[in-house]
Amino acid sequence: MSVAPQPPRLYLASRSPRRRELLTQMGIGFDTIAFRDSPRDDPGLDETPLAGEDPVGYVERVARHKAEHGCRIVAWRRLPAQPVLAADTTLDLAGELIGKPLDAVDAESILRRLSGRTHRVLTAVAVGFAGRVEMALSISEVRFRALDEDEIRRYVASGEPMDKAGAYGIQGRAAMFVEHLAGSYTGVMGLPLCETAQLLKRYGYHV
Repeated sequence: MSVAPQPPRLYLASRSPRRRELLTQMGIGFDTIAFRDSPRDDPGLDETPLAGEDPVGYVERVARHKAEHGCRIVAWRRLPAQPVLAADTTLDLAGELIGKPLDAVDAESILRRLSGRTHRVLTAVAVGFAGRVEMALSISEVRFRALDEDEIRRYVASGEPMDKAGAYGIQGRAAMFVEHLAGSYTGVMGLPLCETAQLLKRYGYHV
């Protein structure tokens, strides 16, 4: 009796539970590889923006370097050869990069600046395998309604903003702040499924 071939798997170079959920939603099997050290211990993974770096260049650089570093980990640990997928998300508010908040005070400050304004959410996806890295980029526009101080404080107190670019998660309580979205909902979450599926097709993943 013939045995059906196992669908291809990949490595996810991310600790993000949202990216794990979204890959599972796509039906992609994956193994997670986590970076043991702080990204700042490796200059190639330092997420500090470079002088004069524009938001697109920034998010693509960080995603590419995460995928490349993931490939190095696969080689160092002598793991089975599989593509490595990495992603990075940042916000562009009138040309200014906004990443994850440093603390609750910073999260409140970020949300005040987003209040009543439109910002762009940029998510870059990179897949590395056999010395090759392919990239995809999702850009979405999100407009927040005006937020009052009490709801900003209550949202930050929930803890939800602390590990998210722009200090909010559109899939969580912050959905009530969004009055308009143009682009990819899953891209705002952290992994644009349309772009990711097209990218994986280049590596033989037919999802």
